[in-house]
Amino acid sequence: RRAERLLGLRWPRDTGVRISNLVRNPDFAAYLNKGDFSESLDIPSPNIPECTVSAQIIPFGSSQKLMICRDITHFVHLEEMRRHFVADVSHELRTPITVLSGFLETFLDMKNPKIGELQKHLGTMQDQALRMQRLVDDLLTLSKLETSPPHLHEEIVDVPALLISLKELGQILSGEQKHDITWDVDRTLKFRGNKEELRSAFSNLINNAVRYTPAGGHIHLTWAMDDAGVRFAVSDNGEGIAPQHLPYLTQRFYRVDSGRSRATGGTGLGLSIVKHILLRHEGRLQIESNLGKGSTFTCLFPVNRAVHLVKSAAH
Repeated sequence: RRAERLLGLRWPRDTGVRISNLVRNPDFAAYLNKGDFSESLDIPSPNIPECTVSAQIIPFGSSQKLMICRDITHFVHLEEMRRHFVADVSHELRTPITVLSGFLETFLDMKNPKIGELQKHLGTMQDQALRMQRLVDDLLTLSKLETSPPHLHEEIVDVPALLISLKELGQILSGEQKHDITWDVDRTLKFRGNKEELRSAFSNLINNAVRYTPAGGHIHLTWAMDDAGVRFAVSDNGEGIAPQHLPYLTQRFYRVDSGRSRATGGTGLGLSIVKHILLRHEGRLQIESNLGKGSTFTCLFPVNRAVHLVKSAAH
């Protein structure tokens, strides 16, 4: 049955037929003709084109051969992700390293430099160094989320108290842009989970809203529970996101506008971190957006993670 699925063979129809007549792949034919079976051969499945098969022939006895085939599609995808990830990280680090190296080379060539001549460049160098630091921090966070077991150090989290501090930090990040940040929070609703992970996820969404909403714009936070579950939502009236970008927003380093993202200090990893944290809390991220009207990012969690406080002694 497995040979039928991976190689498109049919039994008993194909019994006794030469394998080269059944698996019609030039690389496979060359592999057979060469006669050196010390290494395996990776080929697309004749029956499932998107599937990759690893085939190896093992001679035994006087003239017999055994062919073992294995579905390695998952490993091929992992290797492709690894290559893309290394390429993306290299690309992200290239610009700040180039800037820092260029300034340092300039400084070394200067004879008797004056502090005033250096001062104007030091701010740029610091910005680039901080950008690399943010990138490394996010990479370490993402690595930790992917490798550590879920349900680690879970506790009853006072989310309303957490949102008070995150709202204040969002207002500080807004600065002179003076965004109007409002909220609708169920102060009796607590949550079972990892406090630091939730802080990271919620702050990423709030900070993104501040970064990508024009000055004076409105940002609204919601923490509530209904029949569908527990939800934390961040809504803004910013520029919005085109629908073709929505399915890819949680991919590492995916940016709708790369120039603007770098200008606002984004690393391109924030939503990927949010997605992983929500998965560890049995949740999911829902994104709704309309160009010119704004966006809403909603974290949806199962009801069984909610912890409601008693509102009064009488209750």
